Amino acid sequence: MALKKKEKEEGHLKSILMAYFILVLHVVLIAGLVLLVIFFRGIINYMIWIFIGGTAAIVASAYHFYKRMKMEGKTLREMLNSHRFGGRTVEVNLLGGLASLKISSSSDPAALDSASSEQFKQLEDPDVIHNREFSELVRLLENNLITLDEYNKLKEQILKS
Repeated sequence: MALKKKEKEEGHLKSILMAYFILVLHVVLIAGLVLLVIFFRGIINYMIWIFIGGTAAIVASAYHFYKRMKMEGKTLREMLNSHRFGGRTVEVNLLGGLASLKISSSSDPAALDSASSEQFKQLEDPDVIHNREFSELVRLLENNLITLDEYNKLKEQILKS
């Protein structure tokens, strides 16, 4: 009998502790939401100043770079080919990368480098291009617009490329 009473008391104690734990979690959740609202309200109230400060920092760094470029009497290409960037590629994405700047080693090819080989300028996978060419070839053959010999020659050209 005493054992059942003790188990009941432990069960009640666990239930009460669980209720307090849930209550504390709710208080923490509400406090977190209040802090989040205050934080975002502060950001929204000062959004224009944050924008102006960021713009000023970008303009100041661009002016500093331009001033240094003119002081050294170099062009932009010469500045980027200086020893500081020695053998590295520089890639700047404004809208696609949301103002990102990437400086990497020469072994990492740039995505849109004009001096790079043709494989980096392609926007589609070569297999997709080959499949499209093959389907067009088959369509031409089925519509009797090309002969079987022409089809075989063109197929060989596609396979070689």
